Amino acid sequence: MSARDLAHAVGQGQITPQEVAAAIRAVAQAKNPALNAICLFNPAFEAEAEAVAIRLAAGEILPLAGVPVLIKDNIWVKGLRITQGSKLFETFIAPEDAQAVTLLRQAGAMVLGISTCSEFACKGATFSPLHGITRNPVDLRLTPGGSSGGAVAAVAAGIVPLALGTDAGGSSRRPPAHVGIVGMKPTLDLVPYGPGFEEPVCDVSVVCPIARDMGDIALAMEVLTGVTPTAPSEIRLAASPEFGTGQALEPDVLRNFNLAMERVRASGGTIVDAQIDWPENTSGTDILPLQWAGLAHLYESEWEKTPELFDPDLATQLSAGMALTGAEVAAAHQAGHRMRKTLCAALARYGVIATPTTPCPAWAADQLAPILIAGQPTNPRSHAAFTPQANHAGVPALSIPCGTDSNGLPLGLQLIAGAGCDAELMGLAMALEPILKDLG
Repeated sequence: MSARDLAHAVGQGQITPQEVAAAIRAVAQAKNPALNAICLFNPAFEAEAEAVAIRLAAGEILPLAGVPVLIKDNIWVKGLRITQGSKLFETFIAPEDAQAVTLLRQAGAMVLGISTCSEFACKGATFSPLHGITRNPVDLRLTPGGSSGGAVAAVAAGIVPLALGTDAGGSSRRPPAHVGIVGMKPTLDLVPYGPGFEEPVCDVSVVCPIARDMGDIALAMEVLTGVTPTAPSEIRLAASPEFGTGQALEPDVLRNFNLAMERVRASGGTIVDAQIDWPENTSGTDILPLQWAGLAHLYESEWEKTPELFDPDLATQLSAGMALTGAEVAAAHQAGHRMRKTLCAALARYGVIATPTTPCPAWAADQLAPILIAGQPTNPRSHAAFTPQANHAGVPALSIPCGTDSNGLPLGLQLIAGAGCDAELMGLAMALEPILKDLG
């Protein structure tokens, strides 16, 4: 059931929160071993269901009444072990709820548990020495992406209808695309962030709802922010298959994107070609030193004392951060600033920009990144070529399902709008959902 339908059924007394909790725990315990989507089950889940039942009996109107949710393993949930996927935090117990978790609980949601993420939410596949490999429910040989891999795997597998992830470079847009669901990155600071862990890169990460359709995203956003979708008077998109980056796309991804734009035109929408004027000789990798330097700032002393506790992939990033000069970090800050100015100028010109969410479908579950895209060698962030720009610009972006490739693997369509245009972006995505349904 969708979160909307489930909350309605519970609110109308057709099913009790306790019955929901019993059914969901059974489903989760049956499905999770194959996926490794949930790294901790909440021992108070049934008690939370009892509390929701008491509130409903007292006459409260709860928009998420009895809806089970998962919270990513880098967002605080009071009294639960929250590790950031790292052995360094293996025994950390969150002292309080993050504000977003509080808002969900106030609305009647019940926390089933904590979803797996990559260490410090800093890589695009979900596996770590602490929690092992998380797998894609579409094909267990493949990754669901990262860092919100556990959240999307659980939602796509039907364990929960709604989850909270985070997104500092696409971590709640690319993974939904890899499993065929929806993830939304709101405008920076629209959803309350924290209290919680310090971020490696300040002022780019946001808390994100993840669901199977836009209706549940809209419900979550109303609870988290008070913002509701605004229906568009027309559908108008500025399309850019490679977002001006020069990144190669798998042929199926390009074919799928072009077919999606044809569908929109056939439905009466307007498509224009977007020209993104990125500064010469800049690329998405120019901002990576910010993450490396942030990791070094936060964890250098622990790394020097206990390097064996770190994921080798994160150790590589941290070591790179320790070797950076001040000038190199400043250059990365300038690259992020140019990224923001360029994207905001393009959005002011076009309104909403559409790109593929990723240039490729999911890859092997135990690999950090695809080795090739469209037959060309990649770097570890080639698969993320189209998403971090929205983070550095602070603007809303989302990914909705956009059919499959020739092997049946899910693909996503990314929509990006100007800062504060979350309501309009959600409304447009809701209008596009039926148009793109069953796209080949």
